[in-house]
Amino acid sequence: MKKLLAILLVLCMVLAAAACGSKEAAAPATDTKTEAAPAAAEETLKDKAAKFDRKSQFLTVGTGPTSGIYFPIGGAFATALKDYGYQTSAEATNATGQNIQNILKGDCEIAIAMQDAVMQAYTASGAYEGKEAASDLRALMRLWPNYVQLVTTANTGIKSVEDLRGKRVGVGASNSGVEINARMILAAYGITYDDITPDYLAYGEAIDNMKNGQCDAVFVTSGLPNATVMELGVSYDMVVVPIDGEGREKLVSEYPYYAKSVIPAGTYNNTEDVEGVFVYNIMLVRKDLPDEMVYDMLTGIFENISTIKASHNAADKNIDITFGVDDIQLPLHPGAEQFWKDNGYIK
Repeated sequence: MKKLLAILLVLCMVLAAAACGSKEAAAPATDTKTEAAPAAAEETLKDKAAKFDRKSQFLTVGTGPTSGIYFPIGGAFATALKDYGYQTSAEATNATGQNIQNILKGDCEIAIAMQDAVMQAYTASGAYEGKEAASDLRALMRLWPNYVQLVTTANTGIKSVEDLRGKRVGVGASNSGVEINARMILAAYGITYDDITPDYLAYGEAIDNMKNGQCDAVFVTSGLPNATVMELGVSYDMVVVPIDGEGREKLVSEYPYYAKSVIPAGTYNNTEDVEGVFVYNIMLVRKDLPDEMVYDMLTGIFENISTIKASHNAADKNIDITFGVDDIQLPLHPGAEQFWKDNGYIK
């Protein structure tokens, strides 16, 4: 019996030792445990833009004819970006139509254009019907409203858009933004080019022809005031013809990028407000530019916005970061979209 008890005691001791050993083996090695390293913060587009090498980049800004508003404002954009560190040049063009093509061909990096013509090019409609859709067009920012102004002299007897029938009318250079405006407005009143004699000249040249009696009325699309129209009003008995009534209602109903407006009394020689319409200008940008470059360009533009505002009254009143991009129908460049999001203008 004593021998049996001794054997049982030895077995208990062996089993107890084995159980302790297995618990110790299973216990975690707390003295070797380490904390995971924090993940590195992802670099934002704003961070990348801040490091962008702008000094090696050359920017061509597409403007417009030297007689119009696009030229001085576009030149101010070039100056603002140059002061920010880019190499820049402002190019005089035939305005919207040529600027659209120059952007698509890569002949300029940014360019001013009227949104109605841009959207027609983008959707291959209106003046661009039958052509390949310009799907590579992208927007940088909103600019100022362009007022469609129809001017004549008192001796022509023209007092309404309907009175243009049978007259010689300056409609703007062929396929220019002005010409697209003229064609659309005439159509809203049931007038075609067969009902008038169209003069395909930039409005500065067309107004010179009107002074010489070779033209009866001229379409001018620009910010207010336009220097060429102002000079005409000083030297001649000028009349600003209203764009109003059913024709205007039809225009703004069919084309949402047009809005009703007035040319305020005293803008030229007009003693009363003149009914009319406007369409916004936008700044186009090449689709293939790097996102960080576009973001950086916008940063530079608004850091030097005083240079742009000083170029013209229309820029002073209408170009500012606080106006945002709600009015732009064309897709924004991804770099521009992120800039406007970061500044709280896109949700």
